[in-house]
Parts: sequence; C-alpha cells; structure tokens
Amino acid sequence: MSAGGHRPVMLDAVLDALSPRDGAIYIDGTFGGGGYSRALLDAADCRVCGIDRDPDACIRGREMAAGYQGRLTILEGQFGDMDRLAAAEGIGPVDGVTLDLGVSSFQIDQAKRGFSFSKDGPLDMRMGGDGPSAADVVNNEDEEVLADIIYRYGEERLSRRIARAIVSARAEEPILRTSRLAGIVRSCYPSRSGKDAIDPATRTFQALRIYVNDELGELSRGLTAAETLLADSGRLAIVSFHSLEDRIVKQFLRERCGQMPGSSRHAPQRQEDPRVPSFSMLARRPLRPEDGEIAVNPRARSARLRTAERTAAPAWHPTHGGAP
Repeated sequence: MSAGGHRPVMLDAVLDALSPRDGAIYIDGTFGGGGYSRALLDAADCRVCGIDRDPDACIRGREMAAGYQGRLTILEGQFGDMDRLAAAEGIGPVDGVTLDLGVSSFQIDQAKRGFSFSKDGPLDMRMGGDGPSAADVVNNEDEEVLADIIYRYGEERLSRRIARAIVSARAEEPILRTSRLAGIVRSCYPSRSGKDAIDPATRTFQALRIYVNDELGELSRGLTAAETLLADSGRLAIVSFHSLEDRIVKQFLRERCGQMPGSSRHAPQRQEDPRVPSFSMLARRPLRPEDGEIAVNPRARSARLRTAERTAAPAWHPTHGGAP
C-alpha cells in the first residue's frame, strides 16, 4: 500500500507482467500515490521514472524519491508526452511502461478537486491546473454539445434529458458545486431501488472528467509514445476501468500485434498491412482482479489488465518527429 492508504490495483499482476530486474528502467506514467513505482523499486535494483500531470502527486513523488537514492525520478507532465519527457532527462529506451488509467483515489478523496459526486466541492475535475474546468463546460456549452459529451464519454442513455435539465438550471444560477450538479442529474432519474444501485450521477461525472482532461486522446498518445520508448522485449502493462479506455487499448494492441480481423466478404478487399508487428501479446484476454482484492478494494471491481511485449520491429508511428 502506498502513502495515504491508496491501494494500487492488480499490483501483483502488473509486477508479474513487467518482471522487474536489476539495472532496468521503467516508466510509471500515472504515478498517483506511487504504488507501482514503490513496488518496482523494492522488487529490483532498477530505476523508475514517475510521470503525473497532478502537481500534488509530483510533490508526494519527490518526497518518496528521497528514500531511493536517485533511483526514482519524478516528472510533471502528461503521460502522452512520456517519450519527450524521458528524452529530456536522458532516459530511454526503457524496459517497461505501466499505466493505471482514470482518476486516482487521492483526487476522488479531496472534495476541493471536484471529482466526487458524493462530496460537495467546486466543480473542477482538472487533473492538472490548466484548461477549462467542468464548471466552464457545464455552464457554457450548448445543450446539444452537453448531451453529446454525456452520451459519448459516459455512455449515458438519458444524456439529452440531463443536458436539458442542466441548461434549465444554469439559467437560474450558474452550476458551480458538485453537489448541485449531482442533484440535477439525479432528478432526471426515477427513484433508485436497492442499496447497490449505481448512483445516477456516476456516468455524467465520468463523462465530464474524461472530456475536461481529454483522457481518451491522452491514452491514444500515451500508447504510441510507449511504443516509441520501449526497448526490444520491453513490457507494457495497462490497467483500465471502463469500456471506453479498454476498447482503445485492445484496438491498439490487436493492430500492433497483427491481429486485426479480416474484412467482410461484402466489403472491398483490404490489402494486408505491410508493417511488422511491434508488439506480441503476453495474454490473449485481459486479466481481472481476484475476488479477495475486490473485497478489500472495491475500486478494483471493474479493472482490466492488458499486457504486451515489444518486438524488435520499428514503431509504426514514432511520436514527436520521425517518419511513420
């Protein structure tokens, strides 16, 4: 367990995939509470580069780095830029990259960050400190745009009704607090039954968070950057928590492993991709957390881990310059 009681999800499975060894270099692209980084550093005499866009996470990381005698480097930035960030520090190629996607327990637990619909706070949701906040989006976007965001990133079937309610409520007074937005969303639903029913605000808050932080775009950039940065036989381990993330990871790995499905017999014949696979799968199906972990850490319930190993082939789309 890392600082503050944060439990890294599927830690044993991630370590098994990355197979830490002495002298190796690893990227923890979503440093958060430092759980994966600490486990890697404790498992072998290796070096870890932790990346996070959250200034609070970087402060925690630099405090933690003092105990590892130069083996832990903390870089503030987005993991989609990991190749550039690592190169600026003279790091690379690397032997492993891990990402724990989505919002961290630290961010959820701090009401002032505005991620939680169960704790009142300013409607912010930014993982870093830049760009428009969730309040900016909720109060300024057109109803149609809001409905599209809530449907696309939250997979919310009542997106139009919710967007209409938001626009109506903000006409009376700007929506600036998480509790008010959560109440508006809940009012669009019939009464819940059963203590385990999902809170109606869940999907709308997820959608706004993903949109505000461009999480899906960041994931696509991060996968391509990892492909560029990983050495031959380097390992990639990605933990995702919902279908939108997992779909991107699955598509990327299937493509890079040369496992894309054949075209339909009714469609024009697609020429075979001439590029050599840049990854090989370590497991055909995503790994899921065991029941014991879910009982201790309910956040792990929806987690999926996909892993792959880098081949010696060139990266398909080198990032930050270079020919494709």
